[in-house]
Amino acid sequence: MAAVIKKVGVIGAGQMGGGIAHVAALAGFDVVLNDISADRLKSGMATINGNLARQVSKKGVTEDDKAKAIGRITLAEKLDGLADCDLVIETAVEKEEVKRKIFHELCAVLKPEAIVASDTSSISITRLAAATDRPERFIGIHFMNPVPLMELVELIRGIATDDSTFEASKEFVAKLGKQVAVSEDFPAFIVNRILLPMINEAIYTLYEGVGNVEAIDAAMKLGAHHPMGPLELADFIGLDTCLSIMQVLHEGLADSKYRPCPLLVKYVEAGWLGRKTQRGFYDYRGAKPVPTR
Repeated sequence: MAAVIKKVGVIGAGQMGGGIAHVAALAGFDVVLNDISADRLKSGMATINGNLARQVSKKGVTEDDKAKAIGRITLAEKLDGLADCDLVIETAVEKEEVKRKIFHELCAVLKPEAIVASDTSSISITRLAAATDRPERFIGIHFMNPVPLMELVELIRGIATDDSTFEASKEFVAKLGKQVAVSEDFPAFIVNRILLPMINEAIYTLYEGVGNVEAIDAAMKLGAHHPMGPLELADFIGLDTCLSIMQVLHEGLADSKYRPCPLLVKYVEAGWLGRKTQRGFYDYRGAKPVPTR
């Protein structure tokens, strides 16, 4: 018998966490959004408000839907605000020790039957589950960015995840109006295992001087009908995130084809992480993005 999920906790009010809170509240779930500071929560809510307003203007949702969704979200600066949630999804930075620490503190306040999920894009679900007091009630629920627009969610079972946890999570994703792709617990799962090496290869193509930024992005947009070029997409994802996923692939699968491109490493060392820092493969400080190479 799958557990019934009514109240959802989301840890992290950034791009992913805010997006998950947005779609969950819109789908009728009560949501508790948690982050370590009032400022982050405030900016997360402002983004949710803006994204809902955009959906209203595009006639995707009504003004009433928007008001109800906002009304279903409560904010919590401390993890004990999530104590009575049926499902808690963690969206913290892609660093294992940070996630482990969060799970350790979360499990101490959470009711025993609650499901704990990670939105990790690459870290082993089995390993993260082992850091909790409920490995059988732990699962990977990996949303795509931007959450309100992307139709796919990857569901990843750890070695201990039980059937009821899996079924309840599948039901939850269906209620959000998203499609499920079930992935085995291998480094980077399905989407990023295919997507990130492509982005890394595009960076190698730039690094080796095969083409410049504009040529590479135009080639994939016009030649393969990708909505965004791979370098533009890398800037959107965040070059630090791209690098950490490539490192997980390289270490986890020990295959040289996953070696992060030295140019990617150099950009990350420079602090040029893409859109979020205003510079990456493009410079976003002017009226329109200009290639940096």
